[in-house]
Amino acid sequence: MAHAITVDIAPKPWTGRSDGLSPEHLRWHQAMQPHSANLPPGDCLLIGFSSDEGVRRNKGRRGAAHGPAALRSALSSMALAEPLILQDAGTVVVSGENLEAGQTTLGTAVCTALDDGHFPVVLGGGHEIAYGTYLGVADAALRTPDTVLGILNLDAHFDLRADLIPSSGTPFCQIAEDEAAADTSHRYAVVGISQPSNTTALFDTAHDLGVTYLLDDQCGVGDRHHVEHFLDGFLGSVDIVYLTIDLDVLPASVAPGVSAPASYGVPMETIQYVCDRVTKSGKLAVLDVAELNPSLDIDNRTARAAARLIHRVVTKHVPVARPL
Repeated sequence: MAHAITVDIAPKPWTGRSDGLSPEHLRWHQAMQPHSANLPPGDCLLIGFSSDEGVRRNKGRRGAAHGPAALRSALSSMALAEPLILQDAGTVVVSGENLEAGQTTLGTAVCTALDDGHFPVVLGGGHEIAYGTYLGVADAALRTPDTVLGILNLDAHFDLRADLIPSSGTPFCQIAEDEAAADTSHRYAVVGISQPSNTTALFDTAHDLGVTYLLDDQCGVGDRHHVEHFLDGFLGSVDIVYLTIDLDVLPASVAPGVSAPASYGVPMETIQYVCDRVTKSGKLAVLDVAELNPSLDIDNRTARAAARLIHRVVTKHVPVARPL
């Protein structure tokens, strides 16, 4: 039996360019349906997370709360090579400074979506989205006590700060603490780490927690064999994957509309390759995209890049095998 998903803003009608109504003219906005408990699982279920409270707490530039709307707009006119069943569940909103309540609501929404057989794609929002998405995966039926959860973060930052007040810089430290308390096993890996953007203390924390990572200057187009080897090791060590994309992993020329634009960054070709490998693995359970700040986005470059990656993952996704 399917369940309703609780959000703060109900899904709104999608609009966009239309060249016709037949399958060969299909675009995202034409395939999108508002989610209801009466609909069977489709190819993806979008959930928005409107928040930049974590960015504020982390002393970043605010504006990511408007990311979900910009991502939906960038996706709307993208052409579909073949018909897909797409659903939009609406948006969870963090009110004022009440981040923790919003993360809990998001976690419940993601858990409900997973338990009903959907592939959730969460649209952020600052990278505080990660702890909310994780809460949903941790509570879902597919995360059994023996299941090794793999978290792959495409990001210039570890986000492993051990601050007393949660922010966009703390989610993966919070996750590590929760996993240790629950006596469950997870692997955290990062592609795109910028050495100048992470202190030695953060590298030490990563080493202490067994985090594996690739630096941004190890992820060029000519470094494909290094990236492939890294992904082989990660995917081979986990049962299910949560993929989180912080858009500041991309070069500033591609993704200017983020809280902290990258001075170097990982080429789009490499990020797309990573997404392809993960989504084809049959282990990808949930995706979220973080840190789009539309007020800083030149020519909607960041939103367009993010939409292409989401489109790529959704159209190539191999569903996770569910427990019987």
